[in-house]
This record gives sequence, C-alpha cells and structure tokens, in this order.
Amino acid sequence: MKDAVLLVPGMMCDSRVFGPQIEALSRDHAVTVANVSKAHSIREMAADVLFQAPPRFALCGLSMGGIVAMEILRRVPERVTRLCLISTTPLTETPEQAVWREPQIVKAQAGKLEDAMNEALSPDNFAPGPNKAKTVELVHDMARKLGPDTFVRQSRALQRRPDGQKTLRTLRAPSLVLCGEHDKITPPKRHTFMAELIPYAELAIIDDAGHLPTLETPEKTNMALEAWLDLPMTLR
Repeated sequence: MKDAVLLVPGMMCDSRVFGPQIEALSRDHAVTVANVSKAHSIREMAADVLFQAPPRFALCGLSMGGIVAMEILRRVPERVTRLCLISTTPLTETPEQAVWREPQIVKAQAGKLEDAMNEALSPDNFAPGPNKAKTVELVHDMARKLGPDTFVRQSRALQRRPDGQKTLRTLRAPSLVLCGEHDKITPPKRHTFMAELIPYAELAIIDDAGHLPTLETPEKTNMALEAWLDLPMTLR
C-alpha cells in the first residue's frame, strides 16, 4: 500500500501552497494538508496536526511547516514513514531574528498586513521568471485570507521555536531535503547542513526556484517528491 502523505504548509500559507503537489500526488496517495493557523506555538501546531493525521504517514513540511514536521518527528517517530523538508531550518531563532520580527508584528496589528508580509517574505526571496508574479500574488492572497491574528501567532511561534538538530540526527527513514537556489530566508547552505544531519538524506537544490519551489517550479518539485516517495524503506 502506498504511504499516506501529510503536507504541512508554511507561515501564512494554506493548502494552495501545495496545489500542484496535491494534484500530482493524489493520483497514487491519500494526501492530507494540515491546518496550522490557530495554534500559538510550534508544539501546539504539532499537536493539532497529529490529532487529525492518519496513523502512519509520509511527512512533508514547507518553511515553518518543516519546523512543525521536525516537532512531529520528535514526538511520534514511529508514525513517520519518511520525511521531506522544504525551505526550512532546524535551528532556533537567534536574538537578531526575533528582533527583526517585532516591527512586522506591530504592522500586522496596526492593519498593515501587506507591509508586514513584504518584510517577512519579500519578493526577492523568489526566483526571477514567469511564475514569480503569480507566486507573490498567491502569497498575499493566502495571507489576507488567514488574517493579521494568524500572522502574529505564527511570528511569535517562530520566535520561540525548538531546536530540531538532535531529532534529525536520529532519523532512520527515507528523507529528502529540498530548496531553491534563490532562497535568502533559508539559503542552500542551510539545507546542505540539514541534509548532513540526517543519515542517508537526499539533497535537491532547484536552480530556478526561491523560497516556495512548490509554486515556483511545481514540475521539478513534483518529480523530487515522487522520487522521495519511491525510495525504498530499507536503508543501508
């Protein structure tokens, strides 16, 4: 039987951030997209996701969703059949990063969510090309639908996020670490480091993508995910 797939979206993203992947993977897998919009911490997000998750699943997290995925893995490694981390980091927030978020939080609370989003995920984190404008437009539409309260909750959750390095070192399951070359928030060198933490992990860097390769280069992302889902369960 094919693995069920659990997708965890990033900050201020809904299921549309995985739209092309849902369409492609649903042909052979039961696909679920987690809702992480109501929780106040990464740990609460993980608990919310697990409450609605299938008994066992292939787990894929994007950006903040990758941080949630690492917390899920820490809690219930026996339920995770394989792991994919996209555009994310296992590291805790530095004091400088936490301070960087404060003006964004103030803007969101003052009704300037679009300005807050332009700082939190500026367009220069996406690759130049035909999909950039559509990606930026969808990012802002998802943010508007989720609203400023979600922005504040998720910003605070990221400021207090746990360290995932130890969890990744203990992983013994087929794993993929994927990123876009143009990503400035979580650059390729961060993903190379993360892949080195995970025994037997595959690393994929997409040269014409940025922070959201699921939208910017959906065909290449789908190919990478399909190859990950086909990796054998027995690791040497």
